Amino acid sequence: MEEKLTVLIPCKNERRNIRPCIESSQSIADEILVADSGSTDGTLDIVRQIGGCRIIQREYVNSADFKNWAIPQARHNWILLVDADERVSADLATEIQQLLVSPPDEVDGYWIGRNNHFLGYPIRHCGWNSDDVIRLFRRDASRYQTRWVHAEVALPASRTGRLKVPFDHYTTWDSDEYIFKLNRYASWGALNMNDAGRRPSRWGMITRMPLRFLQLYFLRLGFLDGIPGLQVCMYTAFYSFLKQAKLWELHHAIQQPDPEAERRAAPPASPAASLDFVETQRVPAESKTDPMQVRRAA
Repeated sequence: MEEKLTVLIPCKNERRNIRPCIESSQSIADEILVADSGSTDGTLDIVRQIGGCRIIQREYVNSADFKNWAIPQARHNWILLVDADERVSADLATEIQQLLVSPPDEVDGYWIGRNNHFLGYPIRHCGWNSDDVIRLFRRDASRYQTRWVHAEVALPASRTGRLKVPFDHYTTWDSDEYIFKLNRYASWGALNMNDAGRRPSRWGMITRMPLRFLQLYFLRLGFLDGIPGLQVCMYTAFYSFLKQAKLWELHHAIQQPDPEAERRAAPPASPAASLDFVETQRVPAESKTDPMQVRRAA
């Protein structure tokens, strides 16, 4: 029996991405569910202008947590999860349509590759050419792993398949935005390592960045992608160092004192102490105004 499809689009502040993302998936969607985590740049105004979308909203904790909240709200049994910076090509749409005419009972989810772009340039090497994600899956059988970042849908390998046609993925158009993302992902990556019992290593901080660059730029042929490929390899290598540095920070960093918090936590002065203070201030004042008392004391 032919299955209906919900296209689920998680987003926040995706004004430049949301329209092409929605329009690329309209041809295969029986429902478009936009899960927003607090856009303030007009993203939802654009969604409403396009029409035909259902909007749900909630605060963002991390990617897995947010997606696991949104998945059960889909109306249809099959979900195609599309990030706002991804596009569903005509060939991918056709492959999904053909699959859902009669999906096999023994498969709950499908891996989909991604044709990645950096600053508008296609990246065909640098390790990005093996970027696969489970994005077409059964609603009731699929949830993301409990991880801070880079979580995948938790399905047994025996219950997954693979589509032939990839997404088009526009990773970033702006280096400032990309550096912000790397820093945030590195913080979450350090939390992943900490949760797994990993300990910080001086040797890891020294060696991981240069070794990672050599692997991606030479062994994974990143040099064939020109200057964009060089940048991707350098950023990825730095990201590997940054995770190690942030893991060390979790274990060994000395926290900056907060004097204001300490003042708020200090107990208030007792009434007796306050009274004593008043009396000590009053006595000298009275002795100054009554010189006769001073003479009698002498």
